[in-house]
Amino acid sequence: MSANTEELFTWSDRFLVGHEAMDATHREFVELVGAMLAAPDAELARLLDDFAGHAERHFEDERQSMLATGFPAAECHIDEHKAVLASVHEVRALLAGGGHEATCRALARELSRWFPAHADYMDASLAQWLVKKRLGGTPVVLRRSPTESAATEQA
Repeated sequence: MSANTEELFTWSDRFLVGHEAMDATHREFVELVGAMLAAPDAELARLLDDFAGHAERHFEDERQSMLATGFPAAECHIDEHKAVLASVHEVRALLAGGGHEATCRALARELSRWFPAHADYMDASLAQWLVKKRLGGTPVVLRRSPTESAATEQA
């Protein structure tokens, strides 16, 4: 069984936060979650392992940046990442015991629902903080229109 097309989760410029490294990492996050939503059940354990490795690196990179620069909302941001990783590790353990593909797919759906708001609020704030610390100003984020973005993504 695989996901239906209603569950697809793909990269969009709406996820841009204006920090090149974070934007690249977020693109990978979205691609991995999208792959879990679209994959056949037999591939879910491998994809969840790939995602877990990505999330651990992704969240650790952000944690290091927050701590190194004294980001004011670091504790809240780090706690949110810890909660996501706890869920990922719990589902990995379930899959390792056999079955539970529906649980893995439910996790992927929840990640696709969680990420946009997390990126809009927590990551965008972190990106602004990091850019301001480095350059003295906030980033300018240029987003393509949804029509232009879709045409470019399909090309």
